[in-house]
Formats: sequence, C-alpha cells, structure tokens
Amino acid sequence: MSHIVVLGAGITGVTTAYALLQRGHRVTVIDRHRYPAMETSYANGGQLSASNAEVWNHWSTVGKGLGWMLKKDAPLLMNPSPSWHKYSWMMQFVGSISGYENNTVATTKLAIEARKYMFSIAEKENIDFDLEKRGILHVYYDRKSFDHAARVNELLKRGGLDRRAVTPSEIQGIEPSLVGDFSGGFFTPSDSTGDIHKFTNGLAKACSRLGAQFMVETEVVGLKAGKTVRVHFRHTDQGSGEPSVLDADGVVICAGVASRNFAGALGDRVNVYPVKGYSITVHLDDESSQSGAPWVSLLDDKAKIVTSRLGNDRFRVAGTAEFNGLNRDIRSDRIKPLVDWVRTLFPKVSTSKVVPWSGLRPMMPDMMPRVQRGARPGVFYNTGHGHLGWTLSCATAEMLAETVDQHYSDPKKSA
Repeated sequence: MSHIVVLGAGITGVTTAYALLQRGHRVTVIDRHRYPAMETSYANGGQLSASNAEVWNHWSTVGKGLGWMLKKDAPLLMNPSPSWHKYSWMMQFVGSISGYENNTVATTKLAIEARKYMFSIAEKENIDFDLEKRGILHVYYDRKSFDHAARVNELLKRGGLDRRAVTPSEIQGIEPSLVGDFSGGFFTPSDSTGDIHKFTNGLAKACSRLGAQFMVETEVVGLKAGKTVRVHFRHTDQGSGEPSVLDADGVVICAGVASRNFAGALGDRVNVYPVKGYSITVHLDDESSQSGAPWVSLLDDKAKIVTSRLGNDRFRVAGTAEFNGLNRDIRSDRIKPLVDWVRTLFPKVSTSKVVPWSGLRPMMPDMMPRVQRGARPGVFYNTGHGHLGWTLSCATAEMLAETVDQHYSDPKKSA
C-alpha cells in the first residue's frame, strides 16, 4: 500500500482520492480552503453533459472570439493586455485545431464512461446531490447554427452518444416553460444535471470514512520528488515560519489553475490557463417562479449559456468565457446578461434573489485533460479538464488510479 498525496479538494481531487482508496492506497488530500469544493467546483453550470463534449479548437471559435473582443457582454471575452502565457496558450490552441474531430470523439466516449462511475459512486455512498436525469436540450435560433450543430452531432454519435434533432414544437413539448423563437434543437435524453458542490462534499465525507486524511487550510509552498515525494506546507494560521514537511510515496496534482506552477516546480510543463466563467443561482422562493423555471437542462448556443434545476427552489444559470489571468472578480457587466437571459426566456421566474459567482476553469490548449505520469518517479497529474471537469472527473480519476497502480506494481518504474 502506497501513501499518495493529492493536491486539491475540488471535484477532480476528491474523485481521485476515492479511486485511490478503492485500490487500497493511503491517501492525504491537501487544500488551501477550509472545506472541499470551494473554488471552480463550487457553483458551476451543473451539467453532466456528454452532449457538450465538442472541443473549442475550431476556426469558427477563433472568428467569433475576434468579433466579440470589443463587446463587454460577449460570451467570450479576452483582456488584450500582454501576457506571454496567454498568447502562447492561444497559439497552441490554434495549433490544436487539426485535432478537433478526434478530440471531440474521444471526449464524448470519456464523458459517457464517467457518468456510469458517478451514478455508481453516488448510489454506493448514498450521496444526495440534486441529480436530475431529464436530459439536456440544446437550442438554436437560426439555420446556420443548427446546421453546424448537426455536423457536431455526427462526431458525438461516433463517440457513442444518443442525441437527436428536435423541431420547435418538440422543443416546446420537452420544456414547456421555455419562451423563444427557435429554428430547432438537439436533445440528449441520457445527459443529466446535479450540484457539484454537494456531490464533492458528500464524496469527501465518504473518503474520510474510508481512511483519507484531509489537510485543509493548508498552503503547499514547495515540492520535491526523488526516492520519495516531499511536500513543504504551511497551515494558513501558521504565519511565515519554517514550513512543515510531509513525505509520501507519490503526489497527484489535481490543483486546477494552480497545476501549472506545481508542475513547473517538479520539472514538468502542464500548460493550464485560467478561463473564467460566471454563474448565477436564482432562488425560486415563490410558486410562480418554481412552476416557471425549467426542469430540463438547457444550452443556448447563441448566448453560450447553460442551465440546471437544483431541487425545487434553485435554478443555476452559467456561461461566458473570459481570458483575464488569475482574476476572480465578479463583474456586474458579465452577470447582467445571465439575469437578462432568465427574464427573457423564463418571464415567470423572479430574479429578485440572485447569487452571482465566478470560477476559473483549468484549460489546456487542446481542451483535453492531462491524466499521466510526470517526468520524476511518484509524480502524477489529473488536471486541465476545462469546462468539463464535472462531466469527466469520475472517469479520469479511474484512469489516474490505474496509472498509479501500474507504476507501483513495476519495481523498475518506482525505483
């Protein structure tokens, strides 16, 4: 049995810890927050969406991004201020366009596999996370967008996804509360939604029951890998004194947007860039709002907005992509389009009580997560999931745990 340290207690870190525990490893999870799932795993869009597996590496994305640069309320916004990391990442993004089709198909397959693991874990550990298995409906306002979606659908079908085109009248039948003039849509009945924060915390409690140690309010200030892995850390109330030391057999970097810096300290390059997204949680405090909010999850392709119903009294609306470095500010001009969208498409829903949030998606230039060994023995990565961390995490955790097992079962690799 090996002792593995997992850096990060978001959805990726906690699912990784669980998968390692299931294989008999001793696990310590370190996070700088007091509780799990307090950053990007706190209030995302909620979709468990194989239907959203299309990677962004497409010339149409580049064209839209350039056209949106001067619009503050655009779905994609880039701060043009100079940054080598940002512009080098974007050059790699463009260089990955050739992998668009293969990566979309691969992501679809991974998302389908992940949902099986997630549902099994939730049932086994009795985790209530407002799961709704009502499918996801994508809507399009014009024929050009619908035709592009039809081409994407062929890739999703190659990945094994059951997703069908629907007419405007069928859209109304699938989600009667939705108001809008749509050209058509696509419906994926096997997709679902849930509260990522509730699931991650429920799974963290299960990990604790299985023997995992959680070191919270703990900042990792140094990493060294040799015959063992040495983690230098400080508790947040410790001040600036000498850091404490934890020795382990291995470390898994699941640290979201901080993964790039940790990788650099260990001699690896993991080119994660923080892409900010926003969400609002609309509290449905009256009967009219509860009956006027959708239960079926939606993706509005034009606005790049997704929705999830989280129980009877919460409605999550999320979207936008902002390239602005490690900036977590909640901007009113980015929240307003989300609120206006709710008022337009769901006029019976009161927006008198709305809680805004922003989070930083850890994105790789090719939109594919990194699940792999590092250059040094005992170093592993499960990071860079971008906008699909919630969707993919249970599958990549299994892949990572298998990689760890293979490493420690081969004496030559662990030497």
